[in-house]
Amino acid sequence: MEKLVSLIPLFPLVGFLYITFFGKGLSKNLIGGIGSGAIFLSFIVSIAVFTTQLHGGNPTTVKVLDWITAGTFDIDIAFIVDPLSTIYLLFITGVGFLIHVYSIGYMHDDEGFNRFIAYLNFFVFFMLILVLGDSYVTMFVGWEGVGLCSFMLIGFWYKDMKNNDAAKKAFIINRIGDLGLIIGMCIIFFQTGSLKYDELYISGSEASSLQGWHLHAAAIFLFIGAMGKSAQIPLHTWLPDAMAGPTPVSALIHAATMVTAGIYMVARSSDLFSASDIASDVVTYVGILTAILGATIALTQNDIKKVLAYSTVSQLGLMFVALGLGAYSIAVFHVITHAFFKALLFLGSGSVIHGMGGEQDIRRMGGLKKYMPTTHITFLIGTIAIAGIPPLAGFFSKDQIIAVAFENNILIFVLASLVSALTAFYMFRLYYLTFHGKFRGTHDQEHHLHESPKVMTIPLVVLAGLSIVGGFIGFPHAVGHSVHFPHWLDHFLEKTVVMPFMEADVATESILMIVATVIALVSTYFAYNMYKKNEELALEDDEIESSTHLTLVNKYYIDELYDKIIRKPVDQLSAFIGKFIEPNVVDGLVKQVSAIPQGIGAATKLVQNGKMVMYILAMIIGLIVLLITLI
Repeated sequence: MEKLVSLIPLFPLVGFLYITFFGKGLSKNLIGGIGSGAIFLSFIVSIAVFTTQLHGGNPTTVKVLDWITAGTFDIDIAFIVDPLSTIYLLFITGVGFLIHVYSIGYMHDDEGFNRFIAYLNFFVFFMLILVLGDSYVTMFVGWEGVGLCSFMLIGFWYKDMKNNDAAKKAFIINRIGDLGLIIGMCIIFFQTGSLKYDELYISGSEASSLQGWHLHAAAIFLFIGAMGKSAQIPLHTWLPDAMAGPTPVSALIHAATMVTAGIYMVARSSDLFSASDIASDVVTYVGILTAILGATIALTQNDIKKVLAYSTVSQLGLMFVALGLGAYSIAVFHVITHAFFKALLFLGSGSVIHGMGGEQDIRRMGGLKKYMPTTHITFLIGTIAIAGIPPLAGFFSKDQIIAVAFENNILIFVLASLVSALTAFYMFRLYYLTFHGKFRGTHDQEHHLHESPKVMTIPLVVLAGLSIVGGFIGFPHAVGHSVHFPHWLDHFLEKTVVMPFMEADVATESILMIVATVIALVSTYFAYNMYKKNEELALEDDEIESSTHLTLVNKYYIDELYDKIIRKPVDQLSAFIGKFIEPNVVDGLVKQVSAIPQGIGAATKLVQNGKMVMYILAMIIGLIVLLITLI
């Protein structure tokens, strides 16, 4: 069964190639069917492969091709089949398939429909290579591939220069993170002689060849790579701007592919991070700071997609908190539930934008529940799930992160609880301002309000169902865990942890569940009281008087800071080089070098004048010189 794993990335690759080279002239429905069908076939095979692991199959490596051999360095194109990779395969292909189906309706009238579906297939292909690769090198191919595809999809509507700028921003910031990843890989290779996962022995024992500062440096540099892909401070600013792409792209990036890559890489490197307490602390504190930053900014955003984007930044921060505390399986558990409800929320926002004729400002919405009933109820389910209200999926995974924080670091617990409270508040703020109250758009927009077609609403219903039941794969101890996903994954991920995280006992976890529920409900009540009962509205930009509110609206001015301390100095340096260094030094040096052969040519030209007398004279002088030399 494991040998079928090669088919999983092959299907979307074939879909991409077929649509790219043979799709011209085919109907959009057929193109959408080919693209969606390719991902669905990958999903079916992924289920089969996952089942073998769930029922006790041993992790295995499937070799596909020989690739690089240089001395003792040998890397094959090979795929690893184990609990971690198969879990990722399921939600990448499952959620990816639903996003492809949704795209058939959302992008149907776009002139670049074929190109869009092809890019989505290519995106999923590279993400599958990333999680299946049996080495850091193969993973890096997928890592760079998803970066390339995100660039193409964020800037898909390239006729608008803002979209191009957003795509370039994502590409450049991710290259910064990728440099860190490359340095980390180099340290690992020079110290261990290998980059294959199963050949690396990284632990706290003296037998390990990766110790001391090499160990800490390798882990920290790998995490810098994860900071770029998974939008952790200070490399987080690309993700909200990535909303410039079509909404299905936002859903794919935030839920099933790119931003989860950093979580995967750190979880895959659990031996390394568990052995480095310094790196683990860095992961934990960067994660919690990012979670707070994302949650506080989301409180004041008015673009429906940017609220969700900063929500993703915040939730990713919580996942890294779990990773830093050694709870790798719980971090992956939250990745899974987050994939369900965040894909649902983004696709729901896309349905709203579709019904509003392209409007994304929630200040121009309101009262949409009567016009878009399916979108309304599914969006509400996603909101309840991410808010952490039981029994929906987000409660179970987020509750376990908070419980681990309580047992291991009380400061992190307090801050994570604050993030949870803010999440419930800003999500219900978004929900009430969008779907309740009076409609605040134009008369023309209200006249054209409509529910999205079934090809878009059916994926919403399926994701809503997953958001409801998805958390039950990870029952807390207090409820029972006869089917407990994190404990199944623990056996694999945490088998070599040097200092495992402390888990809460049943009584403590029960209390924490109650506290988490109360926090979510209180925050929900405050949002209800403000935006539903009292019908408060989001302020217009020129109405904001509070400096704190203005700071949050402007995202702590981080982009402006980068613009001032990085972009403008670089632009000024470039202008100086272009005006003075290049014409006077570079061009001057080239001119001086070229003057030498020009001078020789000018002198030679005097001799080669075509007059026989001069040639005879030159021969006589040459003979005289030769005779004198011989004598």
